[in-house]
Amino acid sequence: MKVLFVTPECYPLVKTGGLADVAGALPLALAPCGVEARVLLPGYPGVREQLTGVRKVALLPKLFGGNGTLSAGRTADGLDVLLLEAPHLYTRVGGGPYLDAAGDDWPDNHLRFGALSWVGSEIAMGRLGEWQPELVHLHDWQAALTAAYLHFEKEPTPPTLLTIHNLAFQGVFGTDTLADLRLPAAALEPDGIEYWGNLSFLKAGVLWSTHLSTVSPTYAREIRTPDQGMGFDGLLRARPDHLTGIANGIDDTVWNPAADPALQVPYSVRRLPAKATNKTALQVEFGLHVRVDAPLFCVVSRLTTQKGLDLLLDALPRLQGRGAQLAVLGSGERWLEDGFRRAAEEHHGSVSVTIGYDEPLSHRLQAGADAIIVPSRFEPCGLTQLYGLRYGTLPVVARVGGLADTVIDANAAALHDGVATGFQFSPVDGEQLATAIERACDLYADTLAWQRVVKRAMTRDVSWSTAAGAYVTLYRQLTFTSRLSGADLGL
Repeated sequence: MKVLFVTPECYPLVKTGGLADVAGALPLALAPCGVEARVLLPGYPGVREQLTGVRKVALLPKLFGGNGTLSAGRTADGLDVLLLEAPHLYTRVGGGPYLDAAGDDWPDNHLRFGALSWVGSEIAMGRLGEWQPELVHLHDWQAALTAAYLHFEKEPTPPTLLTIHNLAFQGVFGTDTLADLRLPAAALEPDGIEYWGNLSFLKAGVLWSTHLSTVSPTYAREIRTPDQGMGFDGLLRARPDHLTGIANGIDDTVWNPAADPALQVPYSVRRLPAKATNKTALQVEFGLHVRVDAPLFCVVSRLTTQKGLDLLLDALPRLQGRGAQLAVLGSGERWLEDGFRRAAEEHHGSVSVTIGYDEPLSHRLQAGADAIIVPSRFEPCGLTQLYGLRYGTLPVVARVGGLADTVIDANAAALHDGVATGFQFSPVDGEQLATAIERACDLYADTLAWQRVVKRAMTRDVSWSTAAGAYVTLYRQLTFTSRLSGADLGL
């Protein structure tokens, strides 16, 4: 089966969050299942240089304000990439794929990702190059307009699957952008992509994709409610049989404590004492007191209220009261950055913060910490808790979204049955987070009990194998139904 991924980012070529990890790992995990996947990605600066065997597939004249080229290449780990090279859209120096140097959205993001979606639809229709997919897998709002272009095609189209990685990002632009997006006026009718006086890329995908998925079963239920639906709950409830929740996996070759080049020493379930060496190295690196008896909590996250990091500042006195330590890596809202900086200054040796992001350092945090805190107010899936499980760094998580689906709370029954892998808390507030942290400290004090939970966490299968199988089943259902519908219409 041939599947086209349309995505705004893909690890290791370009990454701002978990979407990139999914777009980079899932296609490779699908290959053993008989899926030939290719990833369509914008040609941001530096991406082409990471590919081998780059060749021209098609010229794209007059591509949303300039000329472009569709090229094909391959990453070092064998991922096939279709690169949309359009300097007028993607050759930018700024804060990343979506933001300028001041941290604001590029004013022409509608053109940048409209072009990505339009090219995705042209590949889907077999108009660019010799390769044509049997199914198109769209990722988030930046690719969702592909469904609109295909919706207005007069010829049969392949089925589309839109994966919503985070419903909070909806691709909302003024209605005056419609003409530039090469869509007919009919697209802007109320039952089209009109959205509160604007237009929404994501709404196009939710309305016109053949099927929808999101990145955990619990999140799939949450986004159908007014509390978590971000204004889209009515649209999602209107398609009750067209939304599937599939929990993400992780690339367990990249995230493997037994062979991770970023670590002080490798370790595994059978070599668990070596994890303590990584803890000591991390304490030294972060300027923390070297203490074996102090449970070391870490955070690897965007520092935002959505991620619940304000709740951790509220809970910090309770963490300090138990003699625990905290190491933070992340950036985000200025007031939260300042709050963690002040905490590090006031509690030198027990709290440390590094503002920014560093991939190898995130690996060392997972290896050296005893527990990782993920107190998100909502979390479609989350990946850092999965990395924590893989590295025996027990997750302390809010009972929401994918966090609820992937971490088994260390309550008395779960500990007795040997299935606990971390700590959940609910409702999502500072008091309950502090209580969960104290529960973790209590268990840490019982060395044998803590090690049993660590070993169970490390033996959980958090790879892409289960999710890949679920996607293949869904792909087959969609393509079978599409062929059946075509036959019924005599196509």
